[in-house]
Amino acid sequence: MAQAKPKDFAQAPTPAPNLLRILTLVTVIGVVIALVFALNIAGTDIEQGEVQRIFYVHMPAFFGAFLAFGATVLGGIMYLWKRDPKWDRLAVAGVEVGFAFAMINLITGSIWARPIWNTWWTWDPRLTSEAIMVLTYAAYMMLRAGIDNMDTRRRFASVYGILAFATVLLTLFIIRFREDTIHPTVVGNSPQNAQGTFAASDGVVTALMVGLVIWGLLVPVTLMWYRIRLENMLDWVNRKKMEVLSA
Repeated sequence: MAQAKPKDFAQAPTPAPNLLRILTLVTVIGVVIALVFALNIAGTDIEQGEVQRIFYVHMPAFFGAFLAFGATVLGGIMYLWKRDPKWDRLAVAGVEVGFAFAMINLITGSIWARPIWNTWWTWDPRLTSEAIMVLTYAAYMMLRAGIDNMDTRRRFASVYGILAFATVLLTLFIIRFREDTIHPTVVGNSPQNAQGTFAASDGVVTALMVGLVIWGLLVPVTLMWYRIRLENMLDWVNRKKMEVLSA
């Protein structure tokens, strides 16, 4: 007996819920606070100068991408299990937001590298693995755009999104098993204790922790929520078009 097709649970567009409005306000305030910590409270690095401040966005941006891509894995697994389109919306939201944060990480890293390493790009293991990660998720979006059938697109994208997370883990851990990387492995509280290329003072740690909460958690969660709402709206519009054409 043929299996019934999964129902599309897209809902008609509604105003943003109060919780999302509050989260948006908190996120905007948080971004301002994070910038204040990065630009004013954290001291200026003696060796690197002012350009070091970009680090307070650079590093948290990667963890924002990590969170968003992790949401894609969750959405993919749940869609393959439940066949509920809401999980596919979470997955695509995670990819698009994660891709944006990964690009922020790459671009800010290049801006920092120019005065510090005297080059915009070097084939460091982590840089290379992150470039592969970005291209992998760019291919995810191309895959979705290239499949017309909605159910097939969601199934293929779910599997791809789960497997693509391997590139995220590779980028995160590659400095642990490659000795030729110029990225620091451990940050210590003094130049003598640091096992990487720099040490972190109390002001640096505080600014970094604030940045991780804001850029690594609040901003990606807020953006994904808005993207899920947009995807729900698009699914609702497409469903209405099909109803009109089939009438």
